[in-house]
Amino acid sequence: MAKYFDVHPDDPQPRALRQVVDLLRADGLIVYPTDSCFALGCRLGNKKGIDRIREIRDLGSGHHFTLVCKDFAQLGQFVQIGNALFRSIKAATPGGYTFILPATKEVPRRLLHPKKKTVGVRIPDHTVAQALLAELGEPLLSSTLILPGEEEPMTQGWEIKERLDHAVDAVVDSGECGSVPTTVVDFSRGEAEIVRTGTGDPSLFL
Repeated sequence: MAKYFDVHPDDPQPRALRQVVDLLRADGLIVYPTDSCFALGCRLGNKKGIDRIREIRDLGSGHHFTLVCKDFAQLGQFVQIGNALFRSIKAATPGGYTFILPATKEVPRRLLHPKKKTVGVRIPDHTVAQALLAELGEPLLSSTLILPGEEEPMTQGWEIKERLDHAVDAVVDSGECGSVPTTVVDFSRGEAEIVRTGTGDPSLFL
């Protein structure tokens, strides 16, 4: 049975954050809010957590997982970014974008796109997500919570608790979450390619 944490959207309770992070460090899988949608999240080295995300979402081997990072310094440890690209990505973060970039050796091989050796990264503009990342001290390996056969992400924490009660270890709820995923920009070939249009303005990269 998943634990349910009702946290304040602007001033999340430190005790609740610590309890959630304790679950993550014990290789738990959580649902948490971001500035786009609710997401599934676990620690980077949590192999069983990754498998559980794949099972919940029915994902294939070509799926791009996302490393949700607290800030640009953390993001830079996991992807390769040239100077020109650095400026354009930094100007758009934090915000509703996921960037697909060549991964560094800090990223476990099983998380990479099997052919491109890339990974998705993003920095959320959301108080609760940022507080969790600060408490954890490392990125969250994440995937948008869209269940198989459904086109729209789940937006209500209580409903997520009911439907995924035995599939995840905790649900972090700070009120209704958005229903539009991030805009995905693929830089794996050097030029920006808009893979998905979402919350972030794609014209910044066209």
